[in-house]
Amino acid sequence: MVRRAPTLDAAQDPGVAERLAVEAAQRDPRRFDELYEANFERVYAYVARRVRDRDEACDVTAEVFHRALKHLARFEWRGVPFVAWLLRIAAHAVVDRAAHREAQNVELPSPDAVPAVDLEDAERRAQLFRQVDALPAEQRRVIVLRFAEDRSIREIADDLGKSEGAVKQLQFRGLQTLRARLGERQ
Repeated sequence: MVRRAPTLDAAQDPGVAERLAVEAAQRDPRRFDELYEANFERVYAYVARRVRDRDEACDVTAEVFHRALKHLARFEWRGVPFVAWLLRIAAHAVVDRAAHREAQNVELPSPDAVPAVDLEDAERRAQLFRQVDALPAEQRRVIVLRFAEDRSIREIADDLGKSEGAVKQLQFRGLQTLRARLGERQ
């Protein structure tokens, strides 16, 4: 009989639950998915803010979790949230990606030039992503096309087969809902 460690449970102390999840994943890498699910949004938000290209943000985020899984055995619990370690990996991955892309034109930054990890900013962005995901489907689609993909109202209207006025109304309602929900949390 395989005994699984407890999963991340909101009823438990988050630090204890997270530590148990990390230790379980260190013993059995198949358990890493729990850490991935718990931290994906914050890591993606951190990376997306720095690379400003959705496809590249997805690639870098995947690279971060690949590196984390590869080096998980070396992770030592020091009372700092696991996401801090992931964001540190993300900071290095962003610098590595930029250095690789512009190797001929730019002097490589020193390892000390890695930007500081801002957990609070990453958490705010993750919260925003969760709130966008919770919008009604049409509002969510308009918000993503408009702000994540930087599309014009006309382009969105053409894609969705709607009038520009209808797209503007969906955008307005979506933003209004986001402001209300995010305002409640602050």
